[in-house]
Amino acid sequence: MAAAVAAAPGALGTLQAGRARLVAACCARLGPRWSLPGSWRSPRVDPAIWVRGWTPAAGGAAWRRGYSSEVKTEDELRVRYLEEENRGIVVLGINRAYAKNSLSKNLIKMLSKAVDALKSDKKVRTIIVRSEVPGIFCAGADLKERVKMNSSEVGPFVSKIRAVINEIANLPMPTIAAIDGLALGGGLELALACDIRVAASSAKMGLVETKLAIIPGGGGTQRLPRAIGMSLAKELIFSARVLDGQEAKAVGLISHVLEQNQEGDAAYRKALDLAREFLPQGPVAMRVAKLAINQGMEVDLVTGLAIEEACYAQTIPTKDRLEGLLAFKEKRIPRYKGE
Repeated sequence: MAAAVAAAPGALGTLQAGRARLVAACCARLGPRWSLPGSWRSPRVDPAIWVRGWTPAAGGAAWRRGYSSEVKTEDELRVRYLEEENRGIVVLGINRAYAKNSLSKNLIKMLSKAVDALKSDKKVRTIIVRSEVPGIFCAGADLKERVKMNSSEVGPFVSKIRAVINEIANLPMPTIAAIDGLALGGGLELALACDIRVAASSAKMGLVETKLAIIPGGGGTQRLPRAIGMSLAKELIFSARVLDGQEAKAVGLISHVLEQNQEGDAAYRKALDLAREFLPQGPVAMRVAKLAINQGMEVDLVTGLAIEEACYAQTIPTKDRLEGLLAFKEKRIPRYKGE
């Protein structure tokens, strides 16, 4: 008993050190030279350092070339920077009609390139992932391409799909999946990587890989249980069941379900409405809030609260926070710059 009591302080210290490392790792994802707050670490971050932490990486701005509705990349992935009252919203539109928007080598390469440019662009407030093809969101992996691969090629390609989907999940700004049609296998995994999912009632969603004697390989076995619970996720994966929009809403897979309109873009319009709701908020706060939630959900409550403390501390020296207080005092709409 005495030995156990004597060992307890050491064990507690180890636990606290582990939590501190987790919080420090969280801060590291916020940008260079971010610091831990309070008892976790001092001093505070200098405002000038904070600003540099969000400076776009080299090449990002050149790829973006300003805001316009012009198509930015090859036709299979259309990247649009919306204008006027929608400025700050970027739409990634998948456009492989002949292949039901399936995930090919080329599409994965283009998605990776687009995400790499977007992640360091602090002018981007929200990203919407949608389909440009009526009735289809994404049918999953391109099986016609897959059948031509030998066994040694399959594993590395699935790893690339998983990596790109992880990159989307790790984008610092809010992401919304607008599901106006079929989202199966990798298509649903792509949607699961987004922060929010909205769908038309006519949409069809499911992780159907077990029908092909494989398992979800783009994060589905991990993100679906986190979204709807372990037992139900197992049931859906084991059965390869496909849900419509109403059923998906009932189990918590999506946040909103809409009756499809004549144009076939009801989910996209709802996603756009949500993105517009996000636009007036402080962009730094939005990014840090997302990080606090995502990282906090992966740890125990005590560590999660420490992560929240660390993230909150990063908003204190920002110009946006001072602008918010000034706007409140002057009874006007704040003009946030993401600084």
